[in-house]
Amino acid sequence: MIEVLFADSESASMKAAKSTVIYSKADGPTSVFIAGKKKPPKKEHSGWLEGSADDVVCFGYMLDIGNIQKDIEGHYRKNLIFSMLDIETEEEIQNYADSFMQMQRLKIYLEAGESIRIWYSNAPYSRCGLYHLCNILHCYENEIHLVELPEYVVHGKTIVFYRNWGEVAAEEFAGFLSGEKILSKDEIQMYAFLWNELVEENSPLRAMVNGKMMGVPENFYDFMIFNRLTTKPVKECRLIGDIIGHNQISIGDWWYAKRIQHFIEEGLIKVLEDAKRPYARLICLANQHFYTNEKQEDGSYRKTI
Repeated sequence: MIEVLFADSESASMKAAKSTVIYSKADGPTSVFIAGKKKPPKKEHSGWLEGSADDVVCFGYMLDIGNIQKDIEGHYRKNLIFSMLDIETEEEIQNYADSFMQMQRLKIYLEAGESIRIWYSNAPYSRCGLYHLCNILHCYENEIHLVELPEYVVHGKTIVFYRNWGEVAAEEFAGFLSGEKILSKDEIQMYAFLWNELVEENSPLRAMVNGKMMGVPENFYDFMIFNRLTTKPVKECRLIGDIIGHNQISIGDWWYAKRIQHFIEEGLIKVLEDAKRPYARLICLANQHFYTNEKQEDGSYRKTI
């Protein structure tokens, strides 16, 4: 069974879940399972998945952002992703492309008749990944399995909420197989249709709105920045951390960093103390500007003082 996920962190966890030689490494509060099923997990609702790490394919194209009418294997998307992740060297670029942009590898498995199991969530990058993948799968006759991440899971007296598969520990993936289903051809066609709708719209950003994936303007998440930012100085990394922790939305820190840089250039955010790495900058709201989503006749959005 070939496992398909839509981000590097969740793919890494899945590789650990399917490894044949596993040991754990403690790093502060985090335990990382790297490779060996020498002994089973002790926790309830856990276990290992059959197979090996070679069965895992990462479809990490971040299709919730940017132009999706361009070839996702082309230079545009690679450059977009690299700019978001602050990847600079040719070696880093190649390593990322090889590890997390694996369209050709997936097609080899499909042509070999392998069954595919897709792990998706309501995170925008994951939903878009599912839709786009189904636009490819409708041309194949392979058996396609689907596992949706539930909003939350009850473990005894504890309720655990999830935003994406990256929050699931390696030894916990097996506990979600009870929700596995086989996708029908009609369902695959439906998801492919939804992808083509998004491609036709081709908004700069895609987000879940009232349970539906739809195109939204680039400034869709900006209010979250200005809800947290004041004239009081704050480290950029602290601000972004507060935004992510408070809103619990699966959009990466790199997106907020990109928008903060945009507002610095616009003069709405002020850099009080610069730093070599942008996340270490000391910033604040500039001249008590604040941002509104009130659209003007020319299509721009008003900035209010």
